[in-house]
Amino acid sequence: MNSELKPTEILRLDVGRPNTHITTGRFLDVSEERPQDLTIMPMSKSIECSVSSNSPFDRKSSEVGTVIIVTPGGIDNGGGIGRQMGYFIEANQHDGTAYRIVDSRGPWFLGASPFHMGFAGCYLLTAMLKLIVARFSTKPLLVHVNITGRGSTIRKVIILIITGLLLKIKYVLHVHDYDYATEYTRHGEMMKRFISLIFHRAAKILVLGIRERDALTRLLQLDNSQIAVLHNAVPDPISDVAETRDVGGPIHILFLGHLSARKGVPELLQALAGPVLRSKQWRATLAGGGPVDEFRSTIDEFAVAERVNFTGWLDEPRVRALCADADILVLPSHAEGLAMAVLEGLSYGLAVVTTPVGAHPEVIEPGISGLFVPPGDVDALAAALQRLIDDKDLRRRLGMAARLRFLEKFDVRAYAERLAQLHRNVLSKQQSRSENIQS
Repeated sequence: MNSELKPTEILRLDVGRPNTHITTGRFLDVSEERPQDLTIMPMSKSIECSVSSNSPFDRKSSEVGTVIIVTPGGIDNGGGIGRQMGYFIEANQHDGTAYRIVDSRGPWFLGASPFHMGFAGCYLLTAMLKLIVARFSTKPLLVHVNITGRGSTIRKVIILIITGLLLKIKYVLHVHDYDYATEYTRHGEMMKRFISLIFHRAAKILVLGIRERDALTRLLQLDNSQIAVLHNAVPDPISDVAETRDVGGPIHILFLGHLSARKGVPELLQALAGPVLRSKQWRATLAGGGPVDEFRSTIDEFAVAERVNFTGWLDEPRVRALCADADILVLPSHAEGLAMAVLEGLSYGLAVVTTPVGAHPEVIEPGISGLFVPPGDVDALAAALQRLIDDKDLRRRLGMAARLRFLEKFDVRAYAERLAQLHRNVLSKQQSRSENIQS
């Protein structure tokens, strides 16, 4: 049985990119008659989505149910997970399901300081209280729990043992870790039993790629029908995609992500400062949080420092502006699940240079829609960037194929329809079970 969630295929005419004609894409087929009056209303630390009262779908709002999305950092401070959930909320064509976002960690990455870790405990307690209240006030109810390794696993075990197992709240487990099977083996026997329990009791388990699906199925002895692949996806920036690039001037190399060794930032800086690229015409932007001053001081030691710009964390409009201006997207990570930055590079038709880690081989065909380099290989990274800087036709060819690959499988509208349908299926089973009990 194929457990990958399948998108809907329609025919799409793309006018946002030159030399791109009629292509087969996978999108939600939305007719003009379908109401488009979705509103998103902020509710302190949560978001609730509903359909306005003049919509015919409003009549079903009490019949479908509520989905609470538990995610670390919420939408605005949750990194790639928060962005993905935010994209889902924005793209979801509502049919009466109410969505709320609950932050289980707070707006900090744990490990920042003991002070922040103390406040993170308050967020965790608040999240559990919200779920407990919802359990007795909202029916039917489904919780969508986003989980990674390390502290995220500990927090989600605590939440789900209490709310999922003891209070019997139905939940979907969405794994975003780049190697959760390895994360599982690091824990002691008691914690392994708890992790196995929350996975086996989940109504559905979602993972980012085939490799992770197969590894977790074997390791935890899960039923094939319980676990499915749901690749990350991003919005179509059709109005922002550049009509033309290569208008002269240095080639713009863009890095998006948290600046860290895991993301390959030290190797990227070494490649940019090395002899292969030093004489080439390029400029680089590294956009993201992390130890920015530390990396800036590293590049300041080299002659290329004036060509490298560290922006720090940026909001979405400024990230979109950078993508629209860039020529190359580079992400030389040592480990990823499925990097949002790679998908954003595809969506903008950029020439993508990344590593074959996580689900990246399921996204990029080497030499066709992007270039792969081995993790940690400075020379290979420099050589790939040199090829793209020197070869305008290669950049254009990779960029066009990247854009088509995005349209084929990674538009968030198809993602939103598949995930919303999964939520509706679980909620409807609860509703049917409740009606049978009452009758």
